[in-house]
Amino acid sequence: MRLFQLLLAALWLVLATYTGIVIARHGIDLLPIFFGDVARVAWPGQFNLDFLCFLVLSALWTAWRNGFSTGGLALALALVAFFGGAGFLLPYLLWLTLAERGDMRRVLLGTRA
Repeated sequence: MRLFQLLLAALWLVLATYTGIVIARHGIDLLPIFFGDVARVAWPGQFNLDFLCFLVLSALWTAWRNGFSTGGLALALALVAFFGGAGFLLPYLLWLTLAERGDMRRVLLGTRA
């Protein structure tokens, strides 16, 4: 479990650093580029559409794991998962593995464990 936690932290650090460099060089206006590539129906767009599917699955899993709570936490986390991608999911999984003391059943199933 410790190795997995270190991997999550390392991946997040690489992603955060890379994202910071991209924002510094190109600004934060991602959505027109992202959907523009999809609209051109070429390989960059295919990759973006594939990634968008993973974002949807990540958001749905996050909401499901938290029992689609009516208090708004599940929806809020799902929105952050959708728009944050791995920038959210990596630290969220790290926190869950620590909070659940490495019990992957509880990490993955949440309220359904």
